[in-house]
Amino acid sequence: MQRSRRLGLTEVISGGILWGASGTFAQAVFSRYQVPTLWLTGVRLLLAGLLLLLWYAAGHGRAVWALWRQPKMVGQLLLFSLLGMVPSQLTYFLAIAYGNAPTATVLQFLGPLFIIIYLALAHRTWPRRIDLLSIGIALLGTYLLVTNGHLTSLALAPRALFWGLLAGVSSASYTLLPRRLLAAFDARLVVGWAMLVGSLPFGGILVTTRLPQINGTVIGGIAFIVIGGTMLAYLLYLKSLESLTPSTTGMLSAFEPLTATVLAVTLLGTPITGAEIVGGLCIIATTLLQALPEKVTPAAE
Repeated sequence: MQRSRRLGLTEVISGGILWGASGTFAQAVFSRYQVPTLWLTGVRLLLAGLLLLLWYAAGHGRAVWALWRQPKMVGQLLLFSLLGMVPSQLTYFLAIAYGNAPTATVLQFLGPLFIIIYLALAHRTWPRRIDLLSIGIALLGTYLLVTNGHLTSLALAPRALFWGLLAGVSSASYTLLPRRLLAAFDARLVVGWAMLVGSLPFGGILVTTRLPQINGTVIGGIAFIVIGGTMLAYLLYLKSLESLTPSTTGMLSAFEPLTATVLAVTLLGTPITGAEIVGGLCIIATTLLQALPEKVTPAAE
């Protein structure tokens, strides 16, 4: 049992590192090689979706088509793909393109904040005190990240902030939408088809776009984003859930923005200030607070 837990810890940390590194690779191909954002989003969805479906089909054969035999589930899949999968991938890459990988990754961590607000409105209940504390800390972190501590000026480009906040909203919808699908089908099947369907709107862009620079570095970066930052990261995260609780995996997912920040600063020379570091830590802290076991969190009065 102890070995299994150690293995799970290694898997979830490795997955977070790969996810964070993929953001840095995306920043590099956007800024240094002018790879179009929409094109890379479509390629990632298409290739990662195909890989996940091939992975599932290798062990289950024709069962890879099972989801399409249930019309009600097909509607759920289309909803998840077009309102969850595509926006979460596209807004994250746009936030990186207009800003940088550390900021985009941290703003994406605002997802739990939007989930809290949605659930409070949907159930018409006042958030728990721990939720209100999370909201307050997240807002403080966002303020520091966006203004660098100066109330009268923005340290972050407005478009980077806009897409970063949408990435947070999209990550919340990505979490909430596929629940019924994941209860009925293997996650590889659900996410693989959602990615493949989500790549269809990018078909014209994939065919007609001429890349300004194609060399080994660009190809290697894109391959890492698809295989390492999507395929392997997803596999490691799934495997970690076999020996770890969701709260533990939620807390250790903080390795994603940590990795994106360290790599962007050291490899790409992305500047970062003390206020931005504190702001990012505040936002990450909201995820850690939400990962606390419910029995130790005070109930709302």
